[in-house]
Amino acid sequence: MSKPSGLTTLAIESKREEIAAAKAELAQLIRARKDARIQIAAERAAAKELKAIDRAEKKSARIAKLEAKLLALKSKPVGTKAIKANKKPSKVTVLKMAA
Repeated sequence: MSKPSGLTTLAIESKREEIAAAKAELAQLIRARKDARIQIAAERAAAKELKAIDRAEKKSARIAKLEAKLLALKSKPVGTKAIKANKKPSKVTVLKMAA
């Protein structure tokens, strides 16, 4: 067997270095893509949480508005006393509906 020439050894070593550099670049690109996916997922989760908070605020505002409306309905005179109060200007005993 003959000894390998120096030229082919240098070529092999340079190709090995190119492959190592390409592998390092590939690993860097994969990591960048993974980081981007993590960032996008975090942004989506934050947006989802903000929407949930907004929905909860709107729901509580609607409940408060409906409770105020219910309280207003309960505090008005009820039945025949209310009819009499609307017809005659005299003093009328008004019954309030209990909660």
